[in-house]
Amino acid sequence: MVVVLMGMSIMVPVLPLYAQSFGVGSAMVGMVVASFGLARIFTDIPSGHWSERFGRRPFIIAGPAVFTVASFLCGLAPDFWTLVFFRFIQGLGSALYTTTAMSVLTDISTREDRGRVFSLYQGTLILGSGLGPTFGGLVAQGYGMRAPFFFSAFLGLAASLWAFLRIPETRPAVRDKEANAKIVSSGQPAQEAGGLRSLLFNTNFLLVGMIGFGLHFTHTGARQTIIPLMGYGELGLNEVQIGFALTVISAIDCLVIFFGGMASDRFGRKVVIVPAFAVSAASLVLFAVGQTYALFLLSAAVYGVGRGIGGASPMAFAADIAGEGSHGVASGLYRTFADAGLMIGPVALGWIADASSFSRALYINAGMLLLITLLFGVMAREPARAPAPEPALAEVDG
Repeated sequence: MVVVLMGMSIMVPVLPLYAQSFGVGSAMVGMVVASFGLARIFTDIPSGHWSERFGRRPFIIAGPAVFTVASFLCGLAPDFWTLVFFRFIQGLGSALYTTTAMSVLTDISTREDRGRVFSLYQGTLILGSGLGPTFGGLVAQGYGMRAPFFFSAFLGLAASLWAFLRIPETRPAVRDKEANAKIVSSGQPAQEAGGLRSLLFNTNFLLVGMIGFGLHFTHTGARQTIIPLMGYGELGLNEVQIGFALTVISAIDCLVIFFGGMASDRFGRKVVIVPAFAVSAASLVLFAVGQTYALFLLSAAVYGVGRGIGGASPMAFAADIAGEGSHGVASGLYRTFADAGLMIGPVALGWIADASSFSRALYINAGMLLLITLLFGVMAREPARAPAPEPALAEVDG
């Protein structure tokens, strides 16, 4: 995941400028980011279903491979719409990998340690996404705005090869005869189909889905689009300064995330999620009012604290709700909510920035986060703690 996320985030400091180089405005820049999320929305639930039917390993390998090809072609894009198309293909590869990775973690964890397991996973994600922007800014400054896409392709290829050589199959190997018969006759596990219906009518799951939506709306809308554009346009920052600020977010996030996972295992997911998201909303207000690079870095630090403390708990909350045989579809459905935020955030905030200002876009994002947090705090109920059996691991394939 470190290598995959380095490949994804190496483009962050230059992607808005690269898109603008084709003569488009902030809202269209947001479309480049949003096309990535749109592809993931279409792929998340199918990825969960496929991983239940065929196993986790094929998609852990294929996802980075698809991302590799698309990244290389993004770097060769001759026009704006070609760039949008290959960003869409990048999103397909990303969904195959990240949805299946959530299923893997659910397979190998229990209710009692899931917060720590997901926080370790999130920490590797943050480490990769933190290293990427600074490296991407340096590469772009030395070799041009297209160069980070080629480096991204190389990293995706390395991740795919690592997965092929080292990642085992983790899907539980034992299924009863009735379930196997239904898979053969209908092509869809009966438990999974029921799991999807029950999750769609589960208030707790819908509420944590909203949390995932808000988290990713802010990540791509504010962090990846509005904050870099505001730094360039209003504060006069360069690629390296922007990349360093984004790395500050990730470094602090990585430092505190395991403590957030420990707290959620001990005290519950909800008591961690609510204050963490309130801190994230406050950081957006600080970004909006700050007019110096020092305040820009302070805002980045506060955002890192909020995201780090609460970043893993929503995934653990969603996994707690999933029953045996529906791990894949629960991962896919949660990722669908999250990726809807990933897609809508940059377009919506980019449109607001074009119509009004960068600061107004950040204020609206902060208000939305507070509203979602309030709803979750009032209505969500902590999943019951029940003794969980040790997860069965399938025999390592290859």
